[in-house]
Amino acid sequence: MGTALPHLIPSRSAKRAHFDAESIYPILDEALFCTISFSVDDQPFSIPTSFVRYEDKLYIHGSVGSHFIRQIEKGIPVCITVMLVDELVVAKSAFSHSVNYRSVVVFSKAEVIEDIDQKIASFEWLTNKIVPDSWEYLRPVKNNEVKKTTALAFKIDEASAKMRSGMPLDEEEDLELPIWSGLIPLSNKRLTPIADTRSQHIPLPAHLQHL
Repeated sequence: MGTALPHLIPSRSAKRAHFDAESIYPILDEALFCTISFSVDDQPFSIPTSFVRYEDKLYIHGSVGSHFIRQIEKGIPVCITVMLVDELVVAKSAFSHSVNYRSVVVFSKAEVIEDIDQKIASFEWLTNKIVPDSWEYLRPVKNNEVKKTTALAFKIDEASAKMRSGMPLDEEEDLELPIWSGLIPLSNKRLTPIADTRSQHIPLPAHLQHL
């Protein structure tokens, strides 16, 4: 990542900030969705979408007719954010409550993927992230599907991660109060697949059985 740029340095809780790929990439790889924020004619937009990281770039795709895609493919500045919440931090005072989390902020500009092979590869990376090992199982993509879809890449050059872990940080005078404090773990995981009515007679494929 190199040296942190001034506008990437958090103004509060700077000790929680990290600028290295070893901190940033695992968060991006675990998160299934991001929010892409940008401004057009002084009108702010903030769009949630699925994404995948491959090497030092993030990839998304969408319809060639999408207003969102048509705007950001011009190369306007965007801010991409993700946040993973691990635990609610319950303190002895409401004002000392917090959250154990991992987050990433990326400042970048979209690059349109013109090469067909790279474009299809980006579809494969994203598909296998959302449903691991599913690409080879599915019907191959059609040429017209590829043509109707725009693939965009975002260089991860200006990026920072922030995270918190650990127990509540209560005020000194609150430590002996007879009030429970601690952590409430949260979980976001894939559960048992549910077949649609046309697939109930089809055996669950191997790549879904571990769910």
